[in-house]
Amino acid sequence: MRSIEVISIPVTDQQAAKEFYLKFGFNLMIEAPFQGGANWIQLGLPGGGTSITLVNWFPDLKPGSIQGFVIKCDDLDGTINELAAKGIKVGNADKTPWGRFATVKDPDGNAWSLHGE
Repeated sequence: MRSIEVISIPVTDQQAAKEFYLKFGFNLMIEAPFQGGANWIQLGLPGGGTSITLVNWFPDLKPGSIQGFVIKCDDLDGTINELAAKGIKVGNADKTPWGRFATVKDPDGNAWSLHGE
């Protein structure tokens, strides 16, 4: 094994989630028909290795259940300001011994931790 390639993010509305993640800073990698009327929507961060796919076909993976995935930011305050300018709500940056963290939630409540100094 070498790396985690794709992480499934459970969502209610794939298209609404896709629009959020595009605004959040992800790039669309693939969008194609999948199964049962769903689409395979895969997105990744610029220069990132691991990507995400927006899923609604895993019955035990509930929308909003993802918490604590961390996105490294070179400039946390700059990222917070950029997202706020796009209308994306970001929680307060909390200081810990291992850096500062601020939370962003997608439309379903899946929470991402932005990490920086």
